[in-house]
Amino acid sequence: MTTPLRDVLQDGLPALSGDVIAIRGGHPLRGRVDVKGAKNLATKAMVATLLGETASTLRDVPDLSDVAVVRSLLEVHGVRVEEGDEPGSLIFDPSGVESAHMEEIDAHAGASRIPILFCGPLLHRLGQAFIPDLGGCRIGDRPIDFHLDALRKFGAVVEKLPSGIRLSAPQRLHGASIHLPYPSVGATEQVLLTAVRAEGTTELRNAAIEPEIMDLIAVLQKMGAIISYEPNRVILIEGVDTLRGYDHRSIFDRNEAASWASAALATDGEIFVGGAKQQEMLTFLNVFRKAGGWFDIQEDGILFRRGGDLQPVIVETDVHPGFMTDWQQPLIVALTQAEGRSIVHETVYENRFGFTQALVKMGADIVVHPHGLQNGPRRVPRRELEQAAVITGPTPLHGADIVVPDLRGGYSHVIAALTAQGQSQVSGVDILSRGYEKFLDKLDALGADFDVVR
Repeated sequence: MTTPLRDVLQDGLPALSGDVIAIRGGHPLRGRVDVKGAKNLATKAMVATLLGETASTLRDVPDLSDVAVVRSLLEVHGVRVEEGDEPGSLIFDPSGVESAHMEEIDAHAGASRIPILFCGPLLHRLGQAFIPDLGGCRIGDRPIDFHLDALRKFGAVVEKLPSGIRLSAPQRLHGASIHLPYPSVGATEQVLLTAVRAEGTTELRNAAIEPEIMDLIAVLQKMGAIISYEPNRVILIEGVDTLRGYDHRSIFDRNEAASWASAALATDGEIFVGGAKQQEMLTFLNVFRKAGGWFDIQEDGILFRRGGDLQPVIVETDVHPGFMTDWQQPLIVALTQAEGRSIVHETVYENRFGFTQALVKMGADIVVHPHGLQNGPRRVPRRELEQAAVITGPTPLHGADIVVPDLRGGYSHVIAALTAQGQSQVSGVDILSRGYEKFLDKLDALGADFDVVR
């Protein structure tokens, strides 16, 4: 049984609880979608509110399940969260922060990996923290050793338990010299959120420098932190005794913007992404153009469409300012329609090509090399975990029954179904609420033909 979209939308919000959508593809997506604040900034800025002595206001907060998880965890620890003075704004009052029971933390954390970032702020405020067993998208090994090693250098005592990790700070945390073996975004955020109130100076080398990291630094500076970005991925943090609240508007979600751009390319449509900005998407825009895309940068967003026949490209994912790993999955759907052979080298996660199995089922010609390709010119150094996908096109896609594997892969499956001829049934779409606000609403606005299966 299927239910028309209008019957599952309530107050303009998408109901993804059905978990399965039936898509009739072969129609270009046309229209406008607007992107709000970046999930990868909003959730971290919410954690930062624990560090302040006064209330904070965060604006352009996306309505996502990851945001709801962090809000719940803050409330469990005594933070009062209220709606702000404009849509999408939240006010956080940390004056009532207190310890929470392990069972409550575990129940509210769900599958999110965000709780690990609570460690530093909670150690400063309470002298202790508990982190449950971490979940998240199953796209590869995401070890938390970088986080724990850094926290130990700050003076934290780490105790691993069957149910999670208990941390304590017998004395005030102190500054440290930390060199990350890889410019991990999460570990960089951990160091920033811990160092700002540690005693002394922290030097972080080989830091991640993604735009969301820089926006988090801006948030912390508003709170009274002293942070400087030095050449060659070095960040210096001078610890302070106290921090105040902030008022901040989140940077836009460049991952969502790139996803809709790839959807326009794959379906031969035309999508205006309101809120998208050029500077943070320079690398993506270059590859988009090489692949045959056309874009027009305007004051309030970017218009995306094809500029002619799609062309094969060679892409290597990397940390910023390289091509983001989150961008390659939606782009691969478009590359199945390009004339010739494209190659995507995945250097960040070792299991991120699992989603291509569904595309092959739909008619795509994609060969995954689990140990990468040894030969050929490279810009990004090889990593041991590297994989490569070779996409040969164009290949017509046809409808199929497919199951969503993870957030970006799931989005890519939906776009593949919209590109394909015939009907597809996509299961597990509720995971898309982790990273795409009002996803069904936006598909409907772009003219997608689908129903929610009850």
